[in-house]
Amino acid sequence: MQLTPEEDANGQTHAGESQPGVTLGPPRKPCIAGALALASCSLLGQGVMAAESNGDQDWHLVDAALMYYGEEGRVQAIEAIGTAKKTYADETVLDVKVLLDSLTGASASGAIPQGQEQTFTRPSGDGQYSIAAGETPLDDTFHDTRLQLSANWSQPQSSQWKTNLGLYGSKEFDYNAFGVNAGAERGFNKDNTTLFAGAAYSFDILEPEGGRPKPLSAMVLRTEDDTEASFRRAFALTREGRSDDKRTLDLLLGLTQVLNRRWLLQANYGLSSVEGYLTDPYKFLSQVDAAGVTQAYRYEHRPDSRLKHSFFLMTKTALDSGVVDVSYRYNRDDWRLSSQTLESHYRYYFSGSFYGQLHLRYYRQGAAEFYRPWLLTDQALPEFASADYRIGELTSYTLGLKLGRRLSGDRELAFRLEFYRQQPHNNGTEIPEGLQAYKLFPSVRVISAQISYAF
Repeated sequence: MQLTPEEDANGQTHAGESQPGVTLGPPRKPCIAGALALASCSLLGQGVMAAESNGDQDWHLVDAALMYYGEEGRVQAIEAIGTAKKTYADETVLDVKVLLDSLTGASASGAIPQGQEQTFTRPSGDGQYSIAAGETPLDDTFHDTRLQLSANWSQPQSSQWKTNLGLYGSKEFDYNAFGVNAGAERGFNKDNTTLFAGAAYSFDILEPEGGRPKPLSAMVLRTEDDTEASFRRAFALTREGRSDDKRTLDLLLGLTQVLNRRWLLQANYGLSSVEGYLTDPYKFLSQVDAAGVTQAYRYEHRPDSRLKHSFFLMTKTALDSGVVDVSYRYNRDDWRLSSQTLESHYRYYFSGSFYGQLHLRYYRQGAAEFYRPWLLTDQALPEFASADYRIGELTSYTLGLKLGRRLSGDRELAFRLEFYRQQPHNNGTEIPEGLQAYKLFPSVRVISAQISYAF
């Protein structure tokens, strides 16, 4: 599928996402400015792990993790991640990462509840499914498996300069992605100041099941045709091709500044340009009359380009018995969708080998200009329309707890548990009287758990 579970409109996942910066160990020295200086604006805001190099050129497994993600009554996911690292004597590092995940469950289609049972045609055209009266329409046949491989080469060019180059590829049932990224960072002021510039390009190929629906065409239902042949002819008229592509160019500029022995500041600006097929071929809208009764289901249509700006600011402070960071992110794009994220992690060391970490996150998002929870039969069809709640107005929060223990031989075992709640909101659309009794903007509750072992 095009989006991983509970990915918001800016492409950020809420379960298991990485935080820019570096994980600091328990306090070992009165002065930690050197450790803080290791934090950098690594490529496209991804977190980096500070690791001591002993010049060993052998491959060794750095981290292995297994994560469960579960939405209440919706998508369930299992994800396994393995990372291998090779460190050379000149501090050049090669990282190779393998990710495998499986998604199953029910996915919201964009249609709204009704007072009677609703029947929908599956994306392939093979078969149909029904939703009980008053229930939010969900397609419970959602299933996908993703395999992703990536590699990153990081090499010091001098005492001040460091460069990196990365490649990745991802394979899903109906979605393939390929990308390359590169970046350079320059240290100043005894490495207390670091400037970073990076770029990434990705090329994605979409092959939606059943082909690409024609924009805002009406869903063909089997009850409307007497024979299988006539249904297939009508279904084919709603399709306009088997595959399409999407191209993304990301640019990032960053600054990391060590302010004193315990305090670090990081700031990033990102620019992302996306062109190609940005519509979700599996989403559609209910078209209702003045009383709120559905008359048709129409496939969504989104613009074929998107320009996004992002601003990120984070402060990280080392305490006597732990580390705390607070960050703020602002995103805005030419779909007139904007979002704000406030996030914090507080890690407390109960001892030199055992720690606990609290994670808090609040997210607020406005709706895209073409977001509509439904269409009206007495109004002309717009050029673009989508009822996907992920580009609608919403708020969410995350509460998480992580426990970790350092073992002998630089090994570490950690467990993380997080609760996430997302609440979509009406963007000001007038609700027909016949729909006011239903939950048109239901909340989504998620539990995620992850166990990881580093050595």
